[in-house]
Amino acid sequence: MKKTLAMLLVLCMVVALCPAAFAADEGSVYWLNFKPESDEALQQIAAMYTEETGVEVKVVTAASGTYNQTLTSEMDKSDAPTLFVAGNQAAVDEWADYCYDLTGTPIAEELNTDAYMLYDEDGKLCSIGYCYECYGIITNKALLKEAGYEVSDITNFESLKAVAEDITARKDELGFSAFTSAGMDGSSSWRFTGHLINLEYYYESVDDPEAWTSCPATITGAYMDNYRNLWDLMINNSTVAPSELATGGFDAQAEFANGEAVFYSQGNWEWSGLADKGMKAEDLTMIPYYCGVEGEEMAGLNCGTENYWAVNGDASEEDIQATLDFMYWLVTDAEASRIAVDTFGVMPYTNSAVSTNPFLANANEYASNGHYTMWWATNYQPNVDAYRAAVVSAMNEYNNNPSDETWATVETAFVDGWAVQYQAANG
Repeated sequence: MKKTLAMLLVLCMVVALCPAAFAADEGSVYWLNFKPESDEALQQIAAMYTEETGVEVKVVTAASGTYNQTLTSEMDKSDAPTLFVAGNQAAVDEWADYCYDLTGTPIAEELNTDAYMLYDEDGKLCSIGYCYECYGIITNKALLKEAGYEVSDITNFESLKAVAEDITARKDELGFSAFTSAGMDGSSSWRFTGHLINLEYYYESVDDPEAWTSCPATITGAYMDNYRNLWDLMINNSTVAPSELATGGFDAQAEFANGEAVFYSQGNWEWSGLADKGMKAEDLTMIPYYCGVEGEEMAGLNCGTENYWAVNGDASEEDIQATLDFMYWLVTDAEASRIAVDTFGVMPYTNSAVSTNPFLANANEYASNGHYTMWWATNYQPNVDAYRAAVVSAMNEYNNNPSDETWATVETAFVDGWAVQYQAANG
């Protein structure tokens, strides 16, 4: 009896001194990281979790541009990653057999939007987003207030149009325009042929989600009139006349930072540049692409990512559970999520730390308040450079001579051009 008690005492001492020694029974985590710029932060997070729980967390970061190659190599090993990235539908199609079904897991339930869920053809939830970027209409709240309005006055296209046109009518008195320039040179046109047009694709995808699980061979152009609504509003209430846009060479960021316009069509990545020019977060916000679609009062920002977590379903049950527990902790723990958000920009989870980037915080706020997120359907544009080049040419013709006839050319470039470039890319 004394011998047994002595052995139990020794065992308790070992457990107390070396909790990590027994972590193997609880499983471990191996995260193959997609973002090299986040490696230092993720190593810190991994060490925090191991210290707190005793569970081993290994983070290996693939070199930039080598993730797919590295993943293929690592998945062939006996100690394969338990957490990896399947960042688009093509990746899900390739790795679906390895993906653990995340449906109903605590980590999936923490998502504050369903916009970052990728499924395989059988409906298995293969991967979920862990960070994203956003774009919309950056708004100078201070200038807007000078014009007599608050952001809360703008809830749809009708109210946005009323505000913008009133600012234009009083432009000389106010000393600023409604919108910054919409240059159509290569340094700027992508904002409108790759970003603004997303509203058209997005609403098509809402009408026919099955057609948009991969790149559709054709599009209908059902919302081109809505695209025209917002485009006309932008170019007719701007710092630059529509007929001058083709030449390009404008600096919309400087116009906005210098207080020359209230609205600026751009993304969250503009924050650091605007801050460097002296703009303050409290004076700025980002509003959706209001374009006259029914129910758009509940629209959010255009958000997208290639950063989607997948859990290796071929790992042991213990490692799968350890990985799920780690993911949940990462997005809910105040300190850990703060570090993660500071490196990722924002995380779409209910209890994650708030982003320090004001525009990403806006995106998260819209989502948390039940507004729908406009996913990046524009990522499906086929043969993208040739497609957009034809669109720019048509839009320049319209800008120089706006009419229903020249707009028909824009519609043709977007809609028929999609089918042409899909065939060129896919045969």
